[in-house]
Amino acid sequence: MKRLQPYTFYLFTAILVLFTFINPTHLYAQKAKGTVTGKVVTAKNEPADNVSIGLEGTGYGTITKSNGEFSFRAPAGSYKLVISYVGVDHVEVPVVVKAGETVTVPAITVNASLSQLTEVNVIANRANRFTSKVSTDVGKIPLDNLENAQSYTTITNELIKEQQIFTVDEALRNSPGIQKLWDATGRAGDGGGYFTLRGFVTQALVRNGVAGLVTNSIDAVNVEKIEVIKGPSATLFGSTLTSFGGLINRVTKKPYETFGLEIGETVGSYNLNRTTVDLNTPLGSKVAFRLNAAYNYEGSFQNNGMSRTYAVAPSLSIKANDRLSFLFDAEMFYGRGSAKPFFFFYSTPKDLGVTNANQLKIDYNQAYSNDDVTSYSRSLNYFAQAKYKISDKFTSQTVFSSSNSFSNGPSPYYYLITDEIAMGAPYNAPDLPGQGNYILRNDQSTANSKLGAIEIQENINGDFNIGSVRNRFVFGLDFQRQNSHQIYLDHQYGYAPINDPNFDYGNFNKQLVDAMDPGTPFPYIYKTNTYSTYLSDVVNLTDRLIASVGLRVDRFENKGTYNVDGTQSGKPYSQTAFSPKFGLIYQPIKEALSLFANFQNGFQNTQVFIGENNQPVTPKIQNATQIEGGVKAELFNGKLNGTLSYYRINLTNVIRNVPGSNVFKVQDGTQQSKGFEAEIIATPVSAVNIIAGFSYNDSKYTKAGANVQGLRPNTAGSPYLANVYISYRLPQSLIKGLGVGVGGNYASNNKIINSVSEGTFELPSYTLLNASVYLDRPKYRLGLSGNNLTDKHYYTGYTTINPQRLRQFVLSASYKL
Repeated sequence: MKRLQPYTFYLFTAILVLFTFINPTHLYAQKAKGTVTGKVVTAKNEPADNVSIGLEGTGYGTITKSNGEFSFRAPAGSYKLVISYVGVDHVEVPVVVKAGETVTVPAITVNASLSQLTEVNVIANRANRFTSKVSTDVGKIPLDNLENAQSYTTITNELIKEQQIFTVDEALRNSPGIQKLWDATGRAGDGGGYFTLRGFVTQALVRNGVAGLVTNSIDAVNVEKIEVIKGPSATLFGSTLTSFGGLINRVTKKPYETFGLEIGETVGSYNLNRTTVDLNTPLGSKVAFRLNAAYNYEGSFQNNGMSRTYAVAPSLSIKANDRLSFLFDAEMFYGRGSAKPFFFFYSTPKDLGVTNANQLKIDYNQAYSNDDVTSYSRSLNYFAQAKYKISDKFTSQTVFSSSNSFSNGPSPYYYLITDEIAMGAPYNAPDLPGQGNYILRNDQSTANSKLGAIEIQENINGDFNIGSVRNRFVFGLDFQRQNSHQIYLDHQYGYAPINDPNFDYGNFNKQLVDAMDPGTPFPYIYKTNTYSTYLSDVVNLTDRLIASVGLRVDRFENKGTYNVDGTQSGKPYSQTAFSPKFGLIYQPIKEALSLFANFQNGFQNTQVFIGENNQPVTPKIQNATQIEGGVKAELFNGKLNGTLSYYRINLTNVIRNVPGSNVFKVQDGTQQSKGFEAEIIATPVSAVNIIAGFSYNDSKYTKAGANVQGLRPNTAGSPYLANVYISYRLPQSLIKGLGVGVGGNYASNNKIINSVSEGTFELPSYTLLNASVYLDRPKYRLGLSGNNLTDKHYYTGYTTINPQRLRQFVLSASYKL
């Protein structure tokens, strides 16, 4: 293993020191416990199902059962039992816990609709406001983190708001082990941001546990929390929405029963101008409506470039009766913007004589095109959900999701080339010393491209005992359809110097693009259907030992691929996949420390390829298996939360080139990705909250062509990643609601080209520093944040070099009713 980089070493050492103090003596020194029981009801005396409730300033609590009842253990002492959430009147109930005894509190009434309480995990006033104990989506069963044998990270709305983050892409900087590779391009089908997770590329394609495709940067105005679910997860989520490294699930805001309004305005560097609204209103005794919307305009840190987006997310909840409720919601994203510069290699790094981005002659502040070269994008997502309470032990959830993306317009990008290739170009500059003095200007337009996706899902959840053994299970049926009519057009606009202050880069403009002949289209026209069934059961074998098992059967049907004129270019085919999942939890300290292990599976249906005999080959299913083990902790009354894990993922049936050919392929390759992840969320002293993460990933081709055998894939990202954020909110006795936060991210060198023939090319390591200060009062909020405070020049990319935003200051204000 390589020596740790300095920044990573310091963070990793701090984590180890922190856990050194967590020895058995400290763990078992916790106070003797008693039991707290009670019931939560709505204002209409309806049982409040699946509500999180806990002791103020601690991590002790639970979620209510379907009849509204709850029971949990906690150390002896005097506390306040608290439920607190937007739109819900703050409820506090004094309670005294006595060791070895059970205390029953009177029924707790909350001023909220049953729909809100069942759809959103109401979070008690925890020791750390950046934690979220319970997830209903990760396992498709309501589970506490300590009961779930899978690793995942939750990014809460409280953290997003405090850091003044406006997109899901930006919020992911708070999760260990995930790294942005590409900025969103807005192209239909594939235009969302690209990330690497555990060595594999993934996108944010999941919303509330089902398909919710957005092909641009996802505005966070409607986000309640983000869950980064680690490792192959096809058993519960299928292959269409996940990668072998995991998936990104965004949980959205839901309507509630009382009136609420928050209006916000933000300004900042690069002409940032943002307006938001969050309106909620009851529409009678059983109906509530909520609208979240945002307008966002931002220029570029470069001399040209702009992005204008609109996000509108209405939602409607209806309670038909005591057993049946409905939720209807939509997300509508519209955008027009100019492309951020992407630099590809036309000539290899070997030919250019470079191994690192710092050796290139790119002008960091140059956009290389006029900002009137823009494209239009649109993502429309519609959702409907029906929940039916079959009995006290069983519920039914039926979900319909429709996602539609559209894009039209140019997307400029640039090739790095040798001077020899550029000779004779329209631009006749004198010969310059060295190589890489020119770029080839291109764009890949989308021509009224569309991608539609439909998902229909039925889940039956149960929570029952067989003897003394508790079972929590889900049985699901899932249908997904994708209908693609994506059309791409490739154009070249000639050579230009890569760094010449006298050259008019603005002549790459709308007039030039509009005058270009459309050329030959490159279509991605196809239809696929996927029929699935899955089952997962979480079994409490004892009060400390929990086992889980799951299986998915997946039938994939590719209806063939087609040319623009309707002629068939690829034959239809079908495949059947089986995806098992196993997990084991043991709690040496009940409800405080879990040792976990899992076996998880992922698979993907790949495209037909040309085999060694020059004939189309129907591909086999690519299959990934993960073995993972680690520890999860919620210690010292919830003041120390964390996950440490080691994983190994083996991928089979990788398609690779036949030796000596770039056309013919064979599907017998293998790949391995293994690594370590650590996440700490701590409150060492009152009013201080800390988030810290570290990850190391070792990926390599274990069976591949001689060109890449044993090398790290160029899609795996940086081997070492680290993140930290420290927040301090002044005690209420001073200036109530005043807080400050500081944090940053570190990424080691990233090999975006890594082969024998082309050479190795790295994006340099980088360290970013961010900070924020805010005043959060009941009726208003003021905030000032700074991003990339050191004005660091840094790049992201895979196979590409993408300059990233320089220092930015953001000032926001909101008014709340």
